[in-house]
Amino acid sequence: MVLFGDYHTHTKYSRKNHGKGSVLENASAAQEKGLKQIAITDHGFGHWMFGLRHKDIPQLKDDILNAKEITGVDILLGIEANLTSANGDVDVVESDFEFLDIFAMGFHQLVKMKTTKDLFYINWANGLSIFSPSKERIARNTTAFLKALDKYPIDFITHLNFGYPTDTLAVARMAKEKGTLIELNGKRINFTDKELEIMASEGVKFIVNSDAHSPDAVGEVNRAMNLIFRLGLPLNQIVNIDKLPKFENKRGIT
Repeated sequence: MVLFGDYHTHTKYSRKNHGKGSVLENASAAQEKGLKQIAITDHGFGHWMFGLRHKDIPQLKDDILNAKEITGVDILLGIEANLTSANGDVDVVESDFEFLDIFAMGFHQLVKMKTTKDLFYINWANGLSIFSPSKERIARNTTAFLKALDKYPIDFITHLNFGYPTDTLAVARMAKEKGTLIELNGKRINFTDKELEIMASEGVKFIVNSDAHSPDAVGEVNRAMNLIFRLGLPLNQIVNIDKLPKFENKRGIT
């Protein structure tokens, strides 16, 4: 099994030292490890602490072009957008799709929510609770993800269930319907073997990513690879192993 591309990497554009390296450093690490393609997917605009700023987009584009020329690695400009409401809203607008090559989405804390009610039911309820998630919270979380999948051309969902428990299979089934990939994250897997096996049996497609926040972590996906090997997941359902993926979701908000 050979990883051809890593599509979830962060740089210094994820601010406050959250991302440690430059675009060139990520690309150089990818080149050294034999990757043919990477994406720069810094945190979405609505993240209070670490979010990419619109004013930095021109410089980010220049950094990508420069790193491509130096390393020969193909580099996609993306974003890891944040869920911002129970109605499935995220922190991008229609005009953002003009510069995005790839669009990932996940749940994070410290994000500007759409309403005070969303702050309580989406952010605080999942970040502050010390109890096992209730059926009501799981249903509410799941509905928000399903609405996001219906509304946006999401290429892949990042670290599903991390800090935000859902009905994993319901989200995965909707993702399959919409042409969205489920990420097998190199740092964390937050669903069971059984859930993963059911997803695979239903034809859900996956993408393996590092979620690197420093250049040395680019392409480091052993946790995901070991899981694939142990469960015998079909490699033809993993879009970036032994091949390069095609991201075909139409850009725009419905």
